[in-house]
Amino acid sequence: MRTLARSLLLPGLTALALTATGCASTSHDRAAEPAAPAPLSPSADIGSQQLDVAAAPQGEPTPAAVARGGSKGRTEKSALKVASYDAATGRAVIAKAPPEGPSRAPSPGRPAEADKPVAAGDVIASAPAPGAPNGLLAKVTEVVGTTDRGTEVKTASTTLAAVLNDDKADGKVPVDPSTVVVEPLMKGVTFSWAKGDGLKFGPEGAKLPLGNLRLDVNSSVDTAPDAPASAGASVSGFVQLAPQVEFQYDGTRGGGSGPRGAFLGMSGDWSSQWKLQGRAAASTGAPKRIPFATLHSSPVIQVGPVPVVVNLDLTCYIQVEADGKVTLDVQQDVKGDFKVGGSYAFGRGWTPVSTSNVKSTPVRATVTAAGKVKGALGAEASVGLYGAVGVTGDFAPYLRGEADAKATASSDGKASVSGAWALYGGFDLSGQLQLQLSLFGTPAFERGIPLGTLNREWALASGDTAR
Repeated sequence: MRTLARSLLLPGLTALALTATGCASTSHDRAAEPAAPAPLSPSADIGSQQLDVAAAPQGEPTPAAVARGGSKGRTEKSALKVASYDAATGRAVIAKAPPEGPSRAPSPGRPAEADKPVAAGDVIASAPAPGAPNGLLAKVTEVVGTTDRGTEVKTASTTLAAVLNDDKADGKVPVDPSTVVVEPLMKGVTFSWAKGDGLKFGPEGAKLPLGNLRLDVNSSVDTAPDAPASAGASVSGFVQLAPQVEFQYDGTRGGGSGPRGAFLGMSGDWSSQWKLQGRAAASTGAPKRIPFATLHSSPVIQVGPVPVVVNLDLTCYIQVEADGKVTLDVQQDVKGDFKVGGSYAFGRGWTPVSTSNVKSTPVRATVTAAGKVKGALGAEASVGLYGAVGVTGDFAPYLRGEADAKATASSDGKASVSGAWALYGGFDLSGQLQLQLSLFGTPAFERGIPLGTLNREWALASGDTAR
């Protein structure tokens, strides 16, 4: 099997909490080139500010932030960059960034501290840099010395509160689909995207709305040994996303250390269409899960002067659970939107959040023979900061059928039956918040906070021999 990889973008990753046939919502308690100029923290303490949240410019160096130790001022732009980083030792080399534009004159109004070398107590927030592909958020603990590449320092872990201080931020940043790395894991998988300026990619790119990413799969699954050749089992369909990163931070003090509130998550539009055909082989033990593609993106969002690196990962999979007896030919279309993430409030702690509003279109299905089968086209997703996973979720829209005879039916009410039968659509959602969300500067929790296992199911069609 040949492995393909391509760059597309997401931050969101993740098409998680969706429902069908109506609405549902629930909330539960290259690193080749160095990343460039850095913001610093100087100036006077002038109270909380509302920071803009936007995508970092592409095609040009993203400023790294350096909050000066012992200063109560704001984080401002500096003339520094992370030239290299060694994760094993925590050592980094901080150097002057190349001048911006043709002029070498300093930017008007830039603080004098902007050109100062780093010192112990300074905090660094950097976009991806050599040795730090997920960016870097660290505190300088010791200046080792100077080299021909810059100032070598020792660092330790720190939190966003050290650079965002008592400011506030609230924004949504669409993920550029052309920057997402997609790796098919089996044959029959294709990917497409469409973005601004008329740029499109892949076999379905011309059909997609701007900002959308689509994965198509057409794959066979294990067929029951006694099934005729005409009953070969297969799953086909697509998942289409327009993801965006949601980031909130409220640094005003809530009566203790750390911020008053925070949110990290992914939201956006979702649509899928998929078909399950044939007689799947009987499941033994747990349902058989077959991953068919992985997606990864590390978009940089600019929160004021601070580059925040968001890590999005998504694994799309097929899952089939059957008894090897029933033969299906069923299709379902689902469209809607989703939001999944973690929300923090001082005094209440972290709570999982998931909301959705999706609908399914009429489904046509044929069920033959006696037995049960359940097929899902699902996604495992994770969202985090600077390479640390903060929220994980597993979302699996499914089709389930059971019958003791042969029936042909439509969800518009028309049916031709010769036995008892039933078809259902639904989804399963599970996941948890991870310890690494304390990267916001909130109190750490000892174990993951479960999202809870959610299930929604709706009837698609059914019938009885008595009719």
